[in-house]
Amino acid sequence: MADFFDRIVILKRTPIFSEVATDDLRVVVEEMQEEAYFKGERVFEINDPSDRMYIVLTGKIGISINPDPKSHDYVSVVEEGGCFGEMGPLDGSPRSGTAHVVEDAQLLYLDKLKLHGLIASYPELSFGLLHGMSTRVRETSEKLLTARSGDHKKKN
Repeated sequence: MADFFDRIVILKRTPIFSEVATDDLRVVVEEMQEEAYFKGERVFEINDPSDRMYIVLTGKIGISINPDPKSHDYVSVVEEGGCFGEMGPLDGSPRSGTAHVVEDAQLLYLDKLKLHGLIASYPELSFGLLHGMSTRVRETSEKLLTARSGDHKKKN
């Protein structure tokens, strides 16, 4: 179980919260809850309601976008300090993937209503969230371009 100070340090290292002032992170940490998950469990499944965002304290979470929630074909693996599930609570859409517990994990979570309240009270949080999501979109685009160029070379 991470103590208050450790949680602030972990949040400060995540792309989503790295730009947020440490004093503001104290308020975020106060609103977060901690849960344990065991290898083989699922944190959520594709098309579930998006009611929380998560930060990995320990362990690994594999994200699959296969419509079969039993698929272990991961598009990404989220490790310590990583964030996942943050898009849905912001846009209200159902989960776009399934979160599989690859290694026993301790997760921090922030529910949708608390997240919205924090953004309203601390607008700079939204800049951190946008920065983190923008970084993730760019990384995904680069992976797709690399994969596409590799496929193109195979055809020639």
